[in-house]
Amino acid sequence: MKTTLNMNGSIAIGGGLLAGLGGGFFLLETSALFFVGCLLGGLGVGMIIASLVGKEKAVPPKGKDA
Repeated sequence: MKTTLNMNGSIAIGGGLLAGLGGGFFLLETSALFFVGCLLGGLGVGMIIASLVGKEKAVPPKGKDA
């Protein structure tokens, strides 16, 4: 019997990282360290959101024989 994973935590981390990347591009002209700081900040926010969402749980497949 196959199971699929609910990957909300990984999506939250990736979304936070992409938000930090987008924000960092605006500050890249000022300093490269601001860019790196935005990336790390976005990663941190994504990890906080992922911990609030909860652990990934196995979701049973739909139907009898999946």
